[in-house]
Amino acid sequence: MSTKQYAPAANYEAKLEKVMNRLGIEKYNYNWDRFSCWVEFSYKGQLYRFSHSIDNAKTHGQTVRYGSDVFAQVVLSLEDLARMVERGIYDLSTWVAGMKYLPPAADIPDCFRVLGYDRLPENVEDIGRRYKRLAKSAHPDAGGSEEQFVTLNAAYEQAVKYFEEAH
Repeated sequence: MSTKQYAPAANYEAKLEKVMNRLGIEKYNYNWDRFSCWVEFSYKGQLYRFSHSIDNAKTHGQTVRYGSDVFAQVVLSLEDLARMVERGIYDLSTWVAGMKYLPPAADIPDCFRVLGYDRLPENVEDIGRRYKRLAKSAHPDAGGSEEQFVTLNAAYEQAVKYFEEAH
């Protein structure tokens, strides 16, 4: 098995924005870390989520090394879907109707979503563990970007403050 080389994650983050615009999806969120990724979006009032991981890729015969690679695969798959919709091959409404959707997302502050939560964590220690794990891949010295790292730091500080004020 050969390993495909993907562009830096920032390229796929930009591509994801373009793909969502092409699909007419205004509200979406995503995250990737060292081992996995997810992209969720709201379409006609329903929440849909694509999740992928290095382990899942390996199960399907794909050799990938980083969470940013599986993120690239998800974005490229969404781009393929956008092409089919634009060419009239497949209607997005029909396609997503067949997907299993998530229950409505809990209303949580954005800082927790940046940290990859879809509901409030149980304690501030969980936030610290999650932050450390994400910081390892978001740091510019580890292949992340300065912007990504600054955003992650700000989200972490806001999340900790949220817990301090709540308790």
